[in-house]
Amino acid sequence: MADPALYDTYNRAPLRFERGEGVWLTTESGERYMDFAAGIAVNSLGHAHPHLVAALKDQADKLWHLSNLYDIPGQEQLARRLAEATFADKVFFTNSGAEALECAIKTARRYQYVNGHPERFHIITFEGAFHGRTLATIAAGGQPKYLEGFGPKVEGFDQVPFDDLDALKGAITDATAAILIEPIQGEGGVRLVSKEFLRTLRQLCDENGLLLILDEVQSGVGRTGKLFAHEWAGITPDIMAVAKGIGGGFPLGACLATEEAASGMKAGTHGTTYGGNPLAMAVGNAVLDVVLADDFLEQVRDVALVFRQGLESLKDRFPDIIDEIRGEGLMLGIRTKVPNTELLMAMRGEHLLGVPAGDNVIRLLPPLVTTAEEAREGLARIERAAEALGEAALKKSA
Repeated sequence: MADPALYDTYNRAPLRFERGEGVWLTTESGERYMDFAAGIAVNSLGHAHPHLVAALKDQADKLWHLSNLYDIPGQEQLARRLAEATFADKVFFTNSGAEALECAIKTARRYQYVNGHPERFHIITFEGAFHGRTLATIAAGGQPKYLEGFGPKVEGFDQVPFDDLDALKGAITDATAAILIEPIQGEGGVRLVSKEFLRTLRQLCDENGLLLILDEVQSGVGRTGKLFAHEWAGITPDIMAVAKGIGGGFPLGACLATEEAASGMKAGTHGTTYGGNPLAMAVGNAVLDVVLADDFLEQVRDVALVFRQGLESLKDRFPDIIDEIRGEGLMLGIRTKVPNTELLMAMRGEHLLGVPAGDNVIRLLPPLVTTAEEAREGLARIERAAEALGEAALKKSA
């Protein structure tokens, strides 16, 4: 049981981990688990990656916090590297994905304001989305379970059905400022937005004077085998929210934007106390050292192919348990025919960790450093979990 001094906001698994290395976690009692949850896609380079550990320890001996009253060289370095590797010209650093989305929303609204359209503050979003837990981002996500009990919904978010182009076009009005979408809905069930739909969004934004905001908090930083998921569609956004994997386990987020999109964000319009602190910048730069290295993303794609093919094989072998395999790269989902919690618990019984998601899906988010051999070991554990569920079902029906 969780300590009664803690808020009762989590249904925690009864596991207490003491240390980790790579894809492995070890409990206080010495049991080892394969971590295919990766802190919900946060531990992009696994646990205790030596380059990240060294960068953090080195910075810890120098400076932890300054605030943004002064120049921070690590910020300048990380911002330049992100700009050089992406569509962006400008970067604002945050501590989390929700803060990065808040910045993205404010950037889009401010852009319309300074360009003579203060009435344009509405942002179109999509059913099944998850953009964070602040009052604005739960309004953007629009899911009733996250909105209930927190007073009036923040104004200015117009939600349309997922992948419904006609509804999207019908929602664009003179009050629309931007369109916000996750290239892959993570919490919503690992639902992949098609390349064609993303290209159409880009075209609609260009035709209507709107900004395209991408939420790549979960799908970014190599998770899909490209640095960012939108690259598969050959488009670029105007604004993008990044977090999770960019810090490799250290709290770090960023809002990236073109110079034009960020033109309204002048001194005093936005700020953060902790965002961009020297510790976070040291780790973020260390993550990019690894992810941008030659052949790293190719290796992610190779391992992802092994994993995906193995999961498809399991789907064919266990049709009463596995309904569909979804996702891209190492952001994959198993949609189950049984309650997803049943397979998740059976996997945990095989000492393999995953993440529940909407639409009866289990997310599999292995660290990007997972080897093909480790992927096969994970598949073997999922296979044993599915076999155990099948055997239990047979006994129950006998």
